[in-house]
Amino acid sequence: MVILLEQLKEFTENATRNIILPVSYQKGDPEPPPPRAAEVFRARLPDSKAAKKKAPYILHQIMTNKDAQNEGILLDSEAVVRTIFCVYHPDEQQGGVALLSLMDQLRISFLERVVVGAQFRLDLEAGIEVLVYPEDTAPYYAGEMVTTWHLPPVKRLDTTRVIHGMPPWDPNARHLEEIIGLKGSEEHGEKQ
Repeated sequence: MVILLEQLKEFTENATRNIILPVSYQKGDPEPPPPRAAEVFRARLPDSKAAKKKAPYILHQIMTNKDAQNEGILLDSEAVVRTIFCVYHPDEQQGGVALLSLMDQLRISFLERVVVGAQFRLDLEAGIEVLVYPEDTAPYYAGEMVTTWHLPPVKRLDTTRVIHGMPPWDPNARHLEEIIGLKGSEEHGEKQ
């Protein structure tokens, strides 16, 4: 799931880099900071007490992860991700519009591409839920988006080999190809 958060961070930075937003003047700033694109974080803010100081930002968090397997079907894994948006704007109407613009840009980018990091697929049946927080928090505006992502399937190792005292290496396991190519490939008769 960490890789999913990393890929979402990279995707989000690319999708929203052209939306330049105002930054709040903080005590101790020698001059007002220049407008910039939203910073993107994963799991938590570096300093949750300074949430307003970080605006504008986008924060991706894993809410749940579920692995399930029906008989005769490959293991299906999915993760639900909560994405929090926060922007600053001195004008209340423009602040609300800036928040919606940022959220829409990411939502539309997800719907256009559907796959992130060449391995995580947006679950369109679950849909994308968007909520703009109704509280009056001007000049800060926040909202969230909830998405569900299908994770790459996990292939099981050959347990029969382990039971019989052999290493759990399966030459047909596709998820091990990169690891085997990097480490231990000489043990299995392959030379680079």
